[in-house]
Amino acid sequence: MSNVAIVGPGGVGGLLGGMLTRAGHDVVYVARPETAALLNERGMNVHSVQFGDFSVPAPAVEALSSPAELCVVATKATTLSEALDRVPPSFGGVLLPLLNGVDHMETLRARFPSARVVAGSIRVESTRVAAGRIEHTSPFSGIDVAGDGSDVVARLLGGAGFDVTVRDSEASLLWDKLALLAPLALITTAARASIGTARETRRDDMTQVVAEVAAVARANGTQTDPAAILSILEQIPATMKSSMLRDAEAGRPLELDAIGGSVLNAGARLGIPTPATARVVDELRPLS
Repeated sequence: MSNVAIVGPGGVGGLLGGMLTRAGHDVVYVARPETAALLNERGMNVHSVQFGDFSVPAPAVEALSSPAELCVVATKATTLSEALDRVPPSFGGVLLPLLNGVDHMETLRARFPSARVVAGSIRVESTRVAAGRIEHTSPFSGIDVAGDGSDVVARLLGGAGFDVTVRDSEASLLWDKLALLAPLALITTAARASIGTARETRRDDMTQVVAEVAAVARANGTQTDPAAILSILEQIPATMKSSMLRDAEAGRPLELDAIGGSVLNAGARLGIPTPATARVVDELRPLS
């Protein structure tokens, strides 16, 4: 049995925390006061097409004060700074961020110098419909990790039922994800439409952004093929909306800096031109 902290009890954090509790681990959620109060009252209730329906206790605190072997950070990038204020800088366990983008790795390592920060990426469709109520609608939940501490993540999350893959390269893991996510998020949000419509109305932008992000990804050690990314985007069901588009529709802050900004920052650092990506990011800036 291990002690685990979950920062951000949303769709991903709630699902992971619920499964870890069901596997016998001591899980504590770190959340805003109102959310912490509801979790302490209601527990964590998961409806999952993969794991079934179950309810478990969900002890929650406003700030982490006890040691934890693993701390999962599963917030939106837009709320990361506030969330990290709830974790002491002296945290010395394994820290697993399941965030969009790449720039957060440097931020976390600077803020928690004693922690082992593991790069992570999750493939899952899981939504928080209310505090302590999780709808996991995908028949899969795959997690890729890389870096020192990956063995701890694989043991805990793999033992709890998730499909965990340990990869050799942190950069490759993060950029493989961003190479698909950035074009999908930026183009659907710029089009204010699902991917089917966005493919038609913003095709030139989509093609150019894919090529630019792929070039930056390759410079960071991946084997990204822009033709393969375009093929995946063509095969996504036409009604699919990116999470960034859903945030825009709901009037929530966009993860624009984490997704588009990561590409622009890396491109500038490596001398790779990204004019189409910059133009789309500028178009979306008023929404962020």
